[in-house]
Amino acid sequence: MMVLPQIPSLSLTGKSALVTGASSGIGLASAVALAGAGAEVVLSARRQDKLLELADAISAGGRPTRALPMDVSDIEATRETIERVGPFDILVNSAGHARHTKAVDTTPDDFDAVMRVNLRGAYFLTQTVARGLLQAGRPGSLINVSSQMGLVGGVDRAVYCASKFALEGFTKAMALEFGPAGIRINTICPTFIRTPLTEPTFQDPEKRAWVESKIKLGRVGEVSDIMGGVVYLASDASSLVTGTSLVIDGGWTAD
Repeated sequence: MMVLPQIPSLSLTGKSALVTGASSGIGLASAVALAGAGAEVVLSARRQDKLLELADAISAGGRPTRALPMDVSDIEATRETIERVGPFDILVNSAGHARHTKAVDTTPDDFDAVMRVNLRGAYFLTQTVARGLLQAGRPGSLINVSSQMGLVGGVDRAVYCASKFALEGFTKAMALEFGPAGIRINTICPTFIRTPLTEPTFQDPEKRAWVESKIKLGRVGEVSDIMGGVVYLASDASSLVTGTSLVIDGGWTAD
């Protein structure tokens, strides 16, 4: 009798997940996706009232979800919190910051504000979650939300691109270090996704036309476009995937 290969499971039942930047946009969609796949999700962001509302809404669907207010740019407080409530099998780091200016107009404050969250915060958040898994002797999947701008340049986005290129770099280096322990680490690189933060861009006809001209599939992204990728990278379906980027950009970077 022929033995057929088995489809890897996308179920996250029994797994714990931490999602930062979970109060809106991609972070919120990621949390909903992970909960829908069976994970017990901890929502993290700076806005406690919003987190509590979202945790209640997701929990109402039958998936236990907790709120954990946290600012990833506060390295010590973040470390103490994660050490207290972890370890987590899954991390989705969607916390991010942007200040788009022409490169000649970038101020040190602009630079530091972006790097404080997108690079410094992301690095030490990932380090702390990985350390908890290593100490517990558990495998895991760490996912950093990067950007297509971590792969190509963008007008008025020199600082943002610098932060995301650096994120891509440390992800690859950590993949080498954590791989023998069964801890995978990857990034997701979205194109322009419609969220409250990006809505001003889409309300500008000239900017929207530019975005749509670059996306080969002819439409801007929705948060739902990210959800499948998050579940895939978090689950056993991607058990041989580490140190790489899942590019969800509608073909923007294919040129």
